[in-house]
Amino acid sequence: MTERAQSAESAGDVDAVTRAVLTASRLLVAVSARSLAAVEDRVTLPQFRLLVVLSTHGSAKLVVLAELLGVNPSTATRMIDRMVAAGLADWHINPDNRRETVLQLTHEGRRLVDDVTARRRREIASIVERLAPGQRAALIEALTTFTRAGGEPDATVEDGGIHPLGWPDAPLQQGS
Repeated sequence: MTERAQSAESAGDVDAVTRAVLTASRLLVAVSARSLAAVEDRVTLPQFRLLVVLSTHGSAKLVVLAELLGVNPSTATRMIDRMVAAGLADWHINPDNRRETVLQLTHEGRRLVDDVTARRRREIASIVERLAPGQRAALIEALTTFTRAGGEPDATVEDGGIHPLGWPDAPLQQGS
């Protein structure tokens, strides 16, 4: 096979894989949306994303949260104000620098994240159960390779696998 033919075949493979990943991402977004349906009167998807960042990384300053969420600080402030008013997050003095305040989840906020994550996990498990054992093994290998290529660390049992599509995973720096 010529180099040009190999390049064209490779481009076709990339297109086919890209289509398959986009299709799978639609399914995962739908699962995520359904898992939030029971609490949609309390939080929106962007607000839930804020709660997940706090759940995953712990307390953080406003500017760090805004950066991790990819929003400007005024947008983050509005989201945070709603989460504080709903009793899902609260401001506390930073133990490392008493002149700073950091946002952290309340017990209710942690419970909400855990409940939504459990619903998401159950639905994904029910989909995976429909696959044959060999397909499951192939899916594990493919998804692990894909997420590592994208720089996403493995989800752990302890974090409930709550690293939804594109949500930040870099550790929060209190002094940032």
